[in-house]
Amino acid sequence: MKAVVFRNPETRAELAEVTLAAPKAGEVRVKIAAAGVCHSDLHVKRGEWIAPAPMVMGHEGSGVVTELGEGVTSLAVGDHVVLSWVPPCGECRYCLQGHEARCQKVATVVAPKGVLFDGTSRLSLDDEPLHHYLGVSSFAEEAIVPASGAIKVRDDAPLDVIAVVGCAVATGVGAVLNTAAVEPGATVAVIGCGGVGLNVVQGAKLAGAERIIAIDIVPEKTAMALQFGATDRIDASARDAVEQLFELIPDGVDYAFDAIGRTTTTEQSIQMLGLGGAAVIVGLPPTGAKASFEPLVLAEADQRILGSRYGSVRPSIDIPALVDRYMDGQLMLDPLLSGRRPLNEAAEALDDLETGGVLRTLLIP
Repeated sequence: MKAVVFRNPETRAELAEVTLAAPKAGEVRVKIAAAGVCHSDLHVKRGEWIAPAPMVMGHEGSGVVTELGEGVTSLAVGDHVVLSWVPPCGECRYCLQGHEARCQKVATVVAPKGVLFDGTSRLSLDDEPLHHYLGVSSFAEEAIVPASGAIKVRDDAPLDVIAVVGCAVATGVGAVLNTAAVEPGATVAVIGCGGVGLNVVQGAKLAGAERIIAIDIVPEKTAMALQFGATDRIDASARDAVEQLFELIPDGVDYAFDAIGRTTTTEQSIQMLGLGGAAVIVGLPPTGAKASFEPLVLAEADQRILGSRYGSVRPSIDIPALVDRYMDGQLMLDPLLSGRRPLNEAAEALDDLETGGVLRTLLIP
């Protein structure tokens, strides 16, 4: 099959003829319908994250099940699925407690080693083993994934559009509804109105937040946030975003979401809080980045800092529910899609994302 192979930050990702082995026990083969290009892919391209290479890129996608490995009974050939970059093992203490986004086996085996649950890869190029990216590797014509990472969804949902549910939507909406559990009437600030940030905005709208302040250095993005449910916008390129926030909400906000993941934006999210507020770190920074805060203020104001991994979702429950919300008109997905490119333009799609001019580009095999 054709797949996008990444070797190191000094070389561009290239399309290659790759061998994909048959699924083993507990795995399925998926014909990819669409794969979203995400900032996590960009972190790898830049060398900001340590990721096993060479690899087949991509962790957001959708498709159709074409083959079942031994023992798989939860799926059938022909099922439409959204791929989850956290395929819960179902056995670790976090999965058993219902905190599947924290799956220990994913965190210690699948993600850092670039393999599937048994510690091996199904991918190779001229007998050279290739790594999986986050247990998915969706920048390809097909993928072998754990069955728990292929989430069955309704057949009438457009497969290309719902590809973004597997990362951007689940991460953004989940951060609001699951990680923070935002209450009706709350005040919310969202720093960064890209693909994830806009989903934080519409998650806050779903939660019934009274004020939703969209913050970005690109005015066009905050203007789009108004369509997703924001009530106010701040141009962070004009002057200090924290000062502007307190002009709008003098007491500070109940929740501030950092949907970018830079040291400065993380610190700003903490500074924007009112009494009892929570800063929620959704965007992921480069490895080793450090932010600072004043512990005395945090303690005296009864504030919290929350990390949100994958929106704290339970993939098999939350992903189909998000697809249903889209089909019922409660979630906007189509405006998130900036365009579509063939697989051989993956490097250009990553370049587009780096310039900041797009939200989500879909790669269509």
